[in-house]
Amino acid sequence: MAENSRGAAPQPPSTKRQTEPYGVLTRRQTLGALAALTATTAVACSNTSHPGTARNAPAHPAVPPGGEPFAAVTGNGRGLLLQVLAHPDDDLYFMNPDTQQQLRAGSGIVNVYVTAGEAAGVNRPIGTRRDAVTPDKPAYSAARHQGLRQAYAELLGMDRFTRWQRRVIDLPGVPAGSLRAESNELVSGNRRVQLIFLNIAMLSENLVRLPQLWDTPDVRANTLAAADSPLQETFHYRHETLVAVLAGLMDRFRPTVIHTLDPDPDFQVHDREHPKDNDQPGCSDHRDHTPVAQFTWKAISQWVTAATRRDGRAPRFLTTAFRGYYNQRWPHNLPPALVEQKARLVEAYGGSPDWQCGVAAGCGDYSQGGDRPLHNRKGWIRSTHYRYPGTLPALTTDGRGRVVAYGVLGTQAVRWQETAPRSGRFGAPRNLGGGPLAPTLCAVEDTAGRQSLFALRFSALEGQGRADTREIVVLEQRSPDGAFRAWRSLGTPEDDAESGRRVGCPVAVATPDGRVHLYARTARKGIATRIRDAAGRWGPWQTVERPPALEGVADSEEIQDGLTVVLDREKRICLFGTGRYTVHHWRQEEPGGPLVWRTAARIPASGDQPGAAFADDGSLTLVYRPPADARPYLYRLPAGGPLTSPEDPAFGAQPVGLRHFEGYGPLTAHSVRGPGGKDTLLLAGKTLDGEIQLRWVTLGKDSEGRAAAGARPLRSPAQLVPVGNPALLPGGPDRACVVGVSPTATPWIWRPAPTSKA
Repeated sequence: MAENSRGAAPQPPSTKRQTEPYGVLTRRQTLGALAALTATTAVACSNTSHPGTARNAPAHPAVPPGGEPFAAVTGNGRGLLLQVLAHPDDDLYFMNPDTQQQLRAGSGIVNVYVTAGEAAGVNRPIGTRRDAVTPDKPAYSAARHQGLRQAYAELLGMDRFTRWQRRVIDLPGVPAGSLRAESNELVSGNRRVQLIFLNIAMLSENLVRLPQLWDTPDVRANTLAAADSPLQETFHYRHETLVAVLAGLMDRFRPTVIHTLDPDPDFQVHDREHPKDNDQPGCSDHRDHTPVAQFTWKAISQWVTAATRRDGRAPRFLTTAFRGYYNQRWPHNLPPALVEQKARLVEAYGGSPDWQCGVAAGCGDYSQGGDRPLHNRKGWIRSTHYRYPGTLPALTTDGRGRVVAYGVLGTQAVRWQETAPRSGRFGAPRNLGGGPLAPTLCAVEDTAGRQSLFALRFSALEGQGRADTREIVVLEQRSPDGAFRAWRSLGTPEDDAESGRRVGCPVAVATPDGRVHLYARTARKGIATRIRDAAGRWGPWQTVERPPALEGVADSEEIQDGLTVVLDREKRICLFGTGRYTVHHWRQEEPGGPLVWRTAARIPASGDQPGAAFADDGSLTLVYRPPADARPYLYRLPAGGPLTSPEDPAFGAQPVGLRHFEGYGPLTAHSVRGPGGKDTLLLAGKTLDGEIQLRWVTLGKDSEGRAAAGARPLRSPAQLVPVGNPALLPGGPDRACVVGVSPTATPWIWRPAPTSKA
């Protein structure tokens, strides 16, 4: 993050705000603006100039499909997190609390900061006029580096002014000694943090910025020497140089988890309701965040290819990409306790000119000091959104009852299988190839018992004016528990490559008629579908009906990525997506029919993907946390008919808050048979400290639901910290299990027993 500005404290959307006109664009104007944006200003958003590609044209993956075994777990059972950032503080704003939780779980951390973060060189304390501070880019870069040292010292539980080991290192991936960078290291017991500053200038000679370095052939960017750095020599980077250095650092450190920024931020109409602020034109992110993420994903592909060919084994690691200024545009999804944790670290990073840190250039990024991040109207600190939402892994069982987990390991699809039914142990991962894939995928089983995997692939990541494309791909089983066919491209629902990059993660559901229904969020923040018939033939992409816009609220029909799809008791498809002001619901009126928007009245918005499950009586339970709330709520919806307001008597039970189930992030819900054969809701989610909790809630009358809502959840063993969101495999009281993947890139199974109160 860079080039910040101050503002008032953010406020959640109120009912009044949702319904009264703003004097902004109408829905028709918004859709027209988005269409024009796709056609004419996408170049400004991503700085690409290659021609568009046909919507279903197959593309060549940047990494050949794999099949090699994965490398063994290394590092004495401890993970290593590698984060690649555009600016100092991107990690603190956009990647926490995940960073903090992985450090707590025992992972080491290596952060690579690509730019010097010098901006205009003005390190302005809060309340000081801009013209009262003399610009000094080397000093501002050095002050931001010191701010990071202060923040990570606090994260390690040490004094913020602890002295770090600072030295100059040769960078890998290029001829020895040709490029160097400053490295800072701090160790506390068995925990270690290393900060590496490449310090490429945000604005180089000839007005070269990172977007040009990504997309324009034959340009180069120069580094900036920070004021107090032990490295005062400057260097030049070309496109291929930066890719090689990032890939070389990955090969040197062998991370088990890689955090990146968002390579494909949402298109964004900038108007009075959504001012441009620090966004790049036409997108909801900073102009440096996007190319740094693209460079990182290209480097990941280059590393995987080179290491696999050299070692005969594919690197074993997970990836997570984080949204950036997207946090400003959607409901906040972190509860106050986690916001306060993030704020303490940002406060340490921001520092103050009154601090005595021993660095003459400055003791932090003063504009971020104090409680300023909590009062910034942009609210970046109040959310942590994954670019590719979903569970990790996707679960099913084989014919013998063994748990089968599908995920993405080393950017390739992977299949883990339990060694024996209920053994609680997975065998070696099987590489299914298909990469480079986004971090999450969807697995479904059709009526014949054949499994299909759906994923989003980086089909081209070339830069320099050449192809940069994404596509949805599928891997289909020939027979139950049998071999898979070759990966197949399903294209995207978009007509051009720039829009295709904004497509969301695929979700799918199989219906009793033998068909498989695939859904994905579109670049215009709607939904598209593609259907495979019983004979295995895929139909074309089609759009799903958009919700009507609230009067005067131009973007009220838009949805976030992270769709939930389930079948009701009549085997009709129900689809849920969270918008800015409500959770939207689509449903088939009859099995096999089209999806119809059925949200007759608004139910409260959600900060994350909602969970949904049907009871035997046909009623539906939605479960999610309202924005900025730690407590989830159950919304019982009647069988059949449109969804109505919770205040309507026909709604059924009033919303039930689940006490003792505080946490954050999405929840997974399944209807199961509980003790005594009662219809029971099984819920799984993360606690405030990132561990797992599980609840059985008896469904029925209000009194029963409210009584069960007070039961204590089960907590996972402390060592079972997941990367991302874990998956839940439903079953009776003694059959349910939670599966996650640890920071060492190895999966685990937790089979708890239910509480007596549930």
